[in-house]
Amino acid sequence: MISEPELEGEWPPDHPAEPARPDAVGEPVRRPVRAWWWALGGAVLASAVWAGTGALALQDRFTDAPRIAYRHSEDLCAQAPLRALGGMAGAFEGGLPSHSESPALDWSFCSYNTLRTEGRASYYGQVLVELHKKTDPAPEFGVRPVLNGSMDVQTVNVQKVPGLGEQALISGLVRSPQLQVLDGGSVFTLTVQWWGEDGDVETDGDALKAAMIEDMRMLMVALKK
Repeated sequence: MISEPELEGEWPPDHPAEPARPDAVGEPVRRPVRAWWWALGGAVLASAVWAGTGALALQDRFTDAPRIAYRHSEDLCAQAPLRALGGMAGAFEGGLPSHSESPALDWSFCSYNTLRTEGRASYYGQVLVELHKKTDPAPEFGVRPVLNGSMDVQTVNVQKVPGLGEQALISGLVRSPQLQVLDGGSVFTLTVQWWGEDGDVETDGDALKAAMIEDMRMLMVALKK
């Protein structure tokens, strides 16, 4: 173990201190440096700790990134079978999933179709889940335009759905209602379109919306962390 060098000889207690000689250039001068280095080390450590905690405090104070309460799904069709809607529309064919992940946004998507049967309307459904990892989606929630099949903007009534997420809105055309839910830094969108021919059983719009709400609730439970 390396120890501090010892002074050679002893300093007589009655010996007066002598001033430093200007011609003693190059001679080693012994100073009590150990305590000074420990003091400097403590100051640097304290500054580093303060800087780290201060940065975290500023980050927590000014960041807009929400806490994501839901997990990303690479196969949303498996998580969203739309059983309630399937009970009205007939069994949906196997869905077509897609997804993407990025530093700012993870999204997953699934689309569904039903086969055409005599006397019953055909249905098309799609589900989109967006996990916003950088910015809070709340300020822009519900401001997107509603588009019809020709991508024309439609003016429609929007109704709030109580008891579903932080905010929930259901809107859309008579034949293409859309349900959107904001919750836990995530936006869920479910859209259903239906069409038929003369003589087909008329679709009950209220029952269709109730089925959409039920399927959305089950999807949110399935993806909850």
